[in-house]
Amino acid sequence: MRAAWLAALVLWLAGAASAAEPGWAPELERELMSPYCPGRSLVECPSQKATDLRLWIQGQERQGVPREQVEQELFRRYGDTLLHAPRAEGFGLWAYLVPAAALLAGGAFVAVFLRRQASARRPAPTPPAPHDPELERRLEEELRA
Repeated sequence: MRAAWLAALVLWLAGAASAAEPGWAPELERELMSPYCPGRSLVECPSQKATDLRLWIQGQERQGVPREQVEQELFRRYGDTLLHAPRAEGFGLWAYLVPAAALLAGGAFVAVFLRRQASARRPAPTPPAPHDPELERRLEEELRA
């Protein structure tokens, strides 16, 4: 009898522990943007349709549907509006290339500007003094003495 109670307790604790661990649904809800509230994640959207979508995702998880399959279905329905940032492929690649190119061009412009400013500040070299043979002779005598 004691063994049966102990086994039941262990099974109950194991079930409670697994129920307490969140699955992939809450994480997916945080990662996806809401198709109903532009600029908000699915978790942040107060819309009833967003709540229905979250419940659908949680139901899919409870039924044992793999996360990848749920994501494919969601992207089939709503497209790339679910993404926080555009995909780095196709036309979405421009969203990453244009700012990078602008940053590089701006850096090159600043480097050229600073180089020109630095060269403009250098004083012009002074021309050598005229050659005076008498001055050279006196300098030689001083150095010998």
